[in-house]
Amino acid sequence: MEEKDRFISSTKNMSDVEVENKLRPMSFDEYVGQEKIKSNLKVYINAAKKRKEALDHVLLYGPPGLGKTTLSHIIANEMGSQIKITSGPSIENAADLAAILTNLNTNDVLFIDEIHRISKSVEEILYPAMEDYALDFIVGKGPSARSMRLKIQPFTLIGATTKVGNLSSPLRDRFGVVCRLEMYTVEEIAKIISRSASILGVDIEKDAEIEIAKRSRGTPRVANRLLKRVRDYVQVEDKNVITAADAKKALTLMDIDDLGLDYVDKRVLMAMIEKFGGGPVGLETLSATTNEEISTIEDVVEPYLLQLGFVLRSPRGRMVTRLAYEHFGLPVPKTLMADSGEGDDKL
Repeated sequence: MEEKDRFISSTKNMSDVEVENKLRPMSFDEYVGQEKIKSNLKVYINAAKKRKEALDHVLLYGPPGLGKTTLSHIIANEMGSQIKITSGPSIENAADLAAILTNLNTNDVLFIDEIHRISKSVEEILYPAMEDYALDFIVGKGPSARSMRLKIQPFTLIGATTKVGNLSSPLRDRFGVVCRLEMYTVEEIAKIISRSASILGVDIEKDAEIEIAKRSRGTPRVANRLLKRVRDYVQVEDKNVITAADAKKALTLMDIDDLGLDYVDKRVLMAMIEKFGGGPVGLETLSATTNEEISTIEDVVEPYLLQLGFVLRSPRGRMVTRLAYEHFGLPVPKTLMADSGEGDDKL
């Protein structure tokens, strides 16, 4: 099964699009979480509006599903501007980007998702556009070739990426506002679930909100997806209110435990415990053992296990920690009994 087909995947799939558009907050007051980012953006937006200028270019980065696209819509709304949406892979050449930029009105917002995937030739066109609101072209060929500059309307570029390290330094340095989105707390996710349930017309108890939030991996996209699936279960059972017991039973049927681990996470952990004594084990060996792609383990499974403290990286490979053994109710090896010894090889 592909990553996007997992219930707890933070990667957007087609079933998420319609519900996200329906549930998307349109103002900072409706947006839950990311308080520091919201506070700073409010200041920058109000200052730009007072000067009647375009907002500085904004870079939003962090794991998928945390609300980068939503924030871009809110920024445009708060600025009173139109937003044009595209993605890095869809801008195939400089002409595509030029067509988009020349159709922007004054102080419009251009949102580029996965901006780390734009090509080098497109990136070169972005530099003068971001700095001088101009497009530079070479007209003609050979000795008769000449440079031509085309002015465009002032605009705000909002770039979103899950891999900020893949952005070139020249591009990254041209963003005046850089925001790193953090994972959400259980309480924040519970508030998001409460709001989403109200919009979807679903009655849910507070304890049920917490139950779903605990298994949502700190990601609003996952929380909304799980809420929809729990709603399905309750409706089939002809119940009118989602209780904590209903939520727990439905999520257990989906093989999602109380920390948000699913069968893929468990298979990786149990392979390390049962076949390699808890590690260390290399990525290639672990991939061959679990029949999962190396990129899936490294980019999807491992980050959450590291966040939970269930896995450590060492020079010799990945190692399972005492916390993982305790979560599965397994006896902890003597080598892991002392907490002080778990982090010695951590990178």
